[in-house]
Amino acid sequence: MIKSYRLRKLLASTIGLQKSVGLLVLGLISLLLGLGLGFKPLVQPFAKWLASTTHLGLERFVPRDRIAYAEWILGLMFLLFGIYLTFRAVRSVINHIVETLNPGLTTGKIDVYMRRRQLAQGPRIVAMGGGTGLSTLLRGLKHHSSNITAIVTVTDDGGSSGRLIQDKGMIPPGDIRNCLVALADAEKSMTDLFQHRFKNDSGSLSGHAIGNLLIAALVDQAKGDFEKAIEIASDVLAIRGRVVPATLEHVRLRAVLEDGREICGETAIVDAGKRIRRIHLDPPDCKGYRAAVEAIQAADLICIGPGSVYTSVIPNLLVPEIAEALRLSSAPKVYICNVMTQPGESDSFSASEHVSAIINNAERKVFDYVMVNTGVPNDSLLDRYRDVGQHLVEADIDRIRAMGLKVLQGNYMSETDFVRHDPMKVVGRLMALVGR
Repeated sequence: MIKSYRLRKLLASTIGLQKSVGLLVLGLISLLLGLGLGFKPLVQPFAKWLASTTHLGLERFVPRDRIAYAEWILGLMFLLFGIYLTFRAVRSVINHIVETLNPGLTTGKIDVYMRRRQLAQGPRIVAMGGGTGLSTLLRGLKHHSSNITAIVTVTDDGGSSGRLIQDKGMIPPGDIRNCLVALADAEKSMTDLFQHRFKNDSGSLSGHAIGNLLIAALVDQAKGDFEKAIEIASDVLAIRGRVVPATLEHVRLRAVLEDGREICGETAIVDAGKRIRRIHLDPPDCKGYRAAVEAIQAADLICIGPGSVYTSVIPNLLVPEIAEALRLSSAPKVYICNVMTQPGESDSFSASEHVSAIINNAERKVFDYVMVNTGVPNDSLLDRYRDVGQHLVEADIDRIRAMGLKVLQGNYMSETDFVRHDPMKVVGRLMALVGR
């Protein structure tokens, strides 16, 4: 049995064209019938004149017994030549329209069209999380599908986002901005503009990212409609997919630390520097964003993480409707475990401890697979991270398997001056789960 997304892939280059081609053929047939019936007194004499002229002309070069065959060959040649000229004319018109709408695209238009059609028929992928981990993953996913829904945590209360929460009463835009830029198909100058952050000598603008301010402005223009603002920003950046919040309600993180203290707010929780026992959403009964829930229900693949386990990954799973949709989904669900530990949040955590923290807080099984990095960076790079309190996550694969989960192990690191996931390596392994 061919799965729906594989069938979409096979037909990707023609889907959307069948109707247009059918209308063109129907139009041509109708035109010929109209000429034949409506202009019969004119068409018949012309057809007879053309046939007799052609016949007389061929008699000079072709034996009489081969004239009928020669007329058939000549007619076929004119037919093929007409089809070729029509194709060139239509292609020229399309190229002219594309160049007018997108002056920067001057070469490879057909290749671009074919690629975009293939991406449009790719698997339906949901990626959940927040911070830089999710945006890194999205940069790899967008090369395999444009049917991507990024479900973003909205509990950030620090930096530019935190100030906009206080000043505008809006949902924090920071992680959403990062995901929009990661999925962008716009020119680099536009994405650079969205990510530009004012330096500390910029007065009241210090620390603000321009993308956050633009989203805030779009919320104003949309009369407070955050959904509409994100749609407009998505159009501006021409993103492959869509970015949605886990909930449209204002929520905060509330953590119970190992010493029994209870702390509210993402920034305060991380700054506390204590091991976290439990984490909750406040309010706990917030409504899941409908588009996020529907995306999970329709997904062919669901990716959770990578990212800060308590402040980026778990918060989405605490939204009741999101967690329930995950439980009911039959799609492969993969948790992408972090490569390095994070000070103040997952100090000394092994891979299985990351998994246990998620399962214990979500209070249900929300994934089937765990992607664990087994690659090891060089010692000098590890020493640099140890100096800031970060360590390589131990790949205790047997413990994860003992929890009844499947492990996708491998070297998923990028070969750079930083220890992080290589999005292409990660996504290459994920796509194998959906037969891509």
